Amino acid sequence: MAAHLHRWRGSGQDVRRSRAITYPSSGSGLAASIGIVAMTTPTSYAGRSLRILWVKVGGLWPLNTGGRLRSFHIISELSRHHEVTVLTTHDPDEDGTALARQLPRCALVTSVPHALAKRGGIGFMWALLRSWLTALPVSLYKCRSAALAAEVFRASAGGKFDLCVADFLHAVPNVELEGSTPVVLFEHNVEYMIWQRTGANSKSPLRRALLGLEWRKMRRYENRACSRADLTITVSDDDRLLLQQDDPESRIVAIPTGVDVEYFDADDGTLEQPLEIVFTGSMDWHPNEDAMRYFITGILPLIRREAPDVSLTIVGRNPSRQLCDTAATAGVAVTGTVDDVRPYIRRAAVYVVPLRIGGGTRLKIYEALAMGKAVVSTTIGAEGLPLEEGAHILRADDPDTFARKVLDLLRNRAQRKELGTAGRRLMEQEYSWSRVAQDFERHCRTLPLIPSQQEQTECNTRSVFSGSAT
Repeated sequence: MAAHLHRWRGSGQDVRRSRAITYPSSGSGLAASIGIVAMTTPTSYAGRSLRILWVKVGGLWPLNTGGRLRSFHIISELSRHHEVTVLTTHDPDEDGTALARQLPRCALVTSVPHALAKRGGIGFMWALLRSWLTALPVSLYKCRSAALAAEVFRASAGGKFDLCVADFLHAVPNVELEGSTPVVLFEHNVEYMIWQRTGANSKSPLRRALLGLEWRKMRRYENRACSRADLTITVSDDDRLLLQQDDPESRIVAIPTGVDVEYFDADDGTLEQPLEIVFTGSMDWHPNEDAMRYFITGILPLIRREAPDVSLTIVGRNPSRQLCDTAATAGVAVTGTVDDVRPYIRRAAVYVVPLRIGGGTRLKIYEALAMGKAVVSTTIGAEGLPLEEGAHILRADDPDTFARKVLDLLRNRAQRKELGTAGRRLMEQEYSWSRVAQDFERHCRTLPLIPSQQEQTECNTRSVFSGSAT
């Protein structure tokens, strides 16, 4: 595919119908004909739609990572009632128009080509060396995109938006903080904590030293970003408190994680395989690979000592050669990329999340619970999720305890059913994406909004008539 920018304009019809105040438009959504200028004094309009600029590096489609899922569903819900413009990137080999077809209610979707350097490659090593000359950690340095930054600058010029969402810390190098448009930093993870935990679990002294430098650099950058953003939104209270420790003055709030309870529906259990254990996740994300290598080498042998016929299936994109070799030696199935994870989850008697590294919250747990599955997780794996031990989930942080809890569930179908039913009920009642998006919107409305040209004109007209009456 030729490397060029892709734009798509939605109809914007849902947004315009729902507005108390309408803007002049040619019918093409957020078109150039919508003249919006900034007033010197921002105000708030509690009843009107928001004009949102959403910026993300790394794309939003396909929905094969937790971060993409969360952002996609929130954007989709927000675009029902608000004017949302999405600026993102895609790999030069990918279809840059695919995302726009999935977000038809958005006013504008623009994607620019940007190749992220792969860890271990020459490009990554070059980015690492160059990042040492800057304040940026390497994982953020490689996310700088001149084309994306130019699109953000062009789109936000003239006060066209009420707010700009920097989706993940990785978007921040391409966004102007402390500019005329308020910035919301959407923190799916506490990034420095992931690097810190990765270093703590590394066996190589050199790797630990390098990761030590990177996580400290990340912490400084993350702290500055939170303090300069007008608002930071995290996905758990644990993350909110962690970030607030470094800067108590920053405005940081938390929203829950959600799940599509209709898509991830529970069945009657007839497809369940009584000795099947399943893990799902993007296997090119290091915490997931680390979790599975830890489970295969440290926990699965303890389980098979008492139940030799137990099987494990690892479902997720881009597993490394090292993981595949480790799995093959242990007789573990590794699927790679699949179109739909649900058939694999349905077959699971127990769903496991043995993460030792991570941040944010794991959507995979909510997906398994929504499908009525019994889940065993480490504390880090279930971190930030308001789940009651023994009622919705089982937790274990050492191999012996983890293996014992998995074995207990494999031997007790009634307990599996009880946990799965309670988990499904909780997901239905509390964690739909529409509710999560409402929380996101509520926090965004605490920011001062910049009036549109029409609102400014009406305000000035009222001021003139008010002045002439005295």
